[in-house]
Amino acid sequence: MTTEPKSKAEPRTPLSKERVLLAATKLADDGGVASLSMRRLGQELGVEAMSLYNHVANKDEILDGIVDLIFSEIGLPPGADWRTAMRQRAIAARAVLVRHPWAIGLLDSRRQPGPATLRHHNGVIGSLRQAGFSIALAAHAFSLLDSYIYGFALQQTTLPFETPEEAAEVAASMFREFPVGVYPYLAEMAIQHVLRPGYDYAEEFEFGLDLILDGLERARDPS
Repeated sequence: MTTEPKSKAEPRTPLSKERVLLAATKLADDGGVASLSMRRLGQELGVEAMSLYNHVANKDEILDGIVDLIFSEIGLPPGADWRTAMRQRAIAARAVLVRHPWAIGLLDSRRQPGPATLRHHNGVIGSLRQAGFSIALAAHAFSLLDSYIYGFALQQTTLPFETPEEAAEVAASMFREFPVGVYPYLAEMAIQHVLRPGYDYAEEFEFGLDLILDGLERARDPS
């Protein structure tokens, strides 16, 4: 009687800092930063939590690392004029923050920023300075743009609807609670704008962004 040879176990991918950070990002995406712990991270990777300390010193280093991963996703178009660079960067940043909403409150909170973070910030400031922005105006522009991007992303991710159908359901539920005509301007906005076919709240972002860029253009080159 012959026996079948035992199949060899699949080799395990070696643990590395990159794997730890990617797994931490996934956990944060699924359950927010509050769900991120060394124990849960070890479970996600199929290792004991103590094994993680061979690659990261503590949770703070993990947070520094996953914030750096987020900045590496945003990017900055090389060689573009300042307005194109700031516009494309803002659109990319909003999209990244919608994918990773937990990052909104963390991006500028780290005391040990990583290389992707520093490279990104340097690129933004450099684009503005090379376009003739003074140091002060570049600082104002950076702050204004980030406040708008982060604020819009936060509002977008907390809205009680995502699709036009869900928006219609929310609007219908709201107006059922009140007599007709009590809030005429709100009703007008909902019916003529939000509830139009194909409405996407994200489209509001670029309208506001262009107003900001127009204002920065005037501040850069007053006439």
